[in-house]
Amino acid sequence: MRSVIAALAVAAVMSGAVAHAEKRLFILADHADGYGVDNCLASGAACGKAVANSYCRSHDFAQADSFRKVDRDDITGAIPTDGSGGCPGGSCNRFIAIECSR
Repeated sequence: MRSVIAALAVAAVMSGAVAHAEKRLFILADHADGYGVDNCLASGAACGKAVANSYCRSHDFAQADSFRKVDRDDITGAIPTDGSGGCPGGSCNRFIAIECSR
């Protein structure tokens, strides 16, 4: 009788357990490469899906859940700026966020 109760308890715990997918957000500097990949990712266009998926797979994730342009102000403290808030050399990088899941 105890083994039946124990088996039912284990089954109840196992059926109630929900597997949570592991996710990670990667922030990348968007460097224009002349191929237009940067525009696909920054605009969230369908052409960026393959690039985002490839990036995620290269980091041992299954797929890209989302990708989008990120403003410099959204990345609090992660991007160094000079005292004037300008960009060094007059060229500012755009940043792309890719959310990957397993």
